[in-house]
Amino acid sequence: MESEAGVYHVLNRGNYRSDIFRSDKTKAAFLKCLGEACERTGWQVHAWCIMSNHYHLALSTPRANLVDGMQWLQGTFAIRFNRFRQERGHLFQGRYKSLMVDPDGGLGPLCHYIHLNPVRAGICKVPDLRRYAWTSLHWLWRGGKADAWYDPRPALAHAGDLQPNRAGVCKYLEYLGWLAEDEPARQRQQFDAMSKSWVIGTVEFAKEMLLEHRELAGRGRQHAVELNLAREALWAAELKRELRRMHRTPEELLAAPKSADWKLELAAALKMRTTVTNRWLGINLNLGARDEVCRKLMARSRAKPAAEGESTYHRA
Repeated sequence: MESEAGVYHVLNRGNYRSDIFRSDKTKAAFLKCLGEACERTGWQVHAWCIMSNHYHLALSTPRANLVDGMQWLQGTFAIRFNRFRQERGHLFQGRYKSLMVDPDGGLGPLCHYIHLNPVRAGICKVPDLRRYAWTSLHWLWRGGKADAWYDPRPALAHAGDLQPNRAGVCKYLEYLGWLAEDEPARQRQQFDAMSKSWVIGTVEFAKEMLLEHRELAGRGRQHAVELNLAREALWAAELKRELRRMHRTPEELLAAPKSADWKLELAAALKMRTTVTNRWLGINLNLGARDEVCRKLMARSRAKPAAEGESTYHRA
């Protein structure tokens, strides 16, 4: 179920539990891909952790686009990973798992749960978490200007209205140290259900989500159509902005050849800023069928080698 201002715990593992994040370089590539996904979707990530064979995300979706964004994130990272290693096949263990989270009673505890993941795995002790590079807690500790898509406030607020500065992070580490040692506190915060249930929060929140889910299920195909229309309206608005930037008109899209350089540049720009599909681009930019669009964009990316980590184009 997707909803505006939805909050989720998203996680997935490597196929057959394989260590897909063996190296720091691979972890960094996934984190960069996550940032690109957030720029396209408007997601806000409140906590994240990348382990050797799985990842955890606590995120908000203001545009009700979790499925759309996750398809882009996992699909794009898998393509980049396989190209680099010259491999084929599924990278992740099927579809990701997503749990709905109560933004009031569940999001803060979820962030603590994610930050303590390396401790539960025996990788480090709580005092050393600030030096473990692959959780959002490390970003908090190092300070400086954070990426716009990262919002640590729910974790800090739940731990005692702490501030995102060195003093506040020190107090947060003390809080995590207490939480790691206090089993009753972890039980009160529902740590056992963080990756197993379908909802994280109060009983009242679960009832509310169940009623909303039933309502949406009753609407069935109508709701899916509404979500798709909203998504395509967003792509169309972005297309208009890009056309104005390029001093082009919709009429020129129809009149220009399918392989016109400026049209491919336009398609690449939309790919960089949204989760637009090749099928939609083919229709609305008059570029041809989906596979044809894919081939043209791939040829363009090879002709103009991207910087390491830059977006690549995949079949969608």
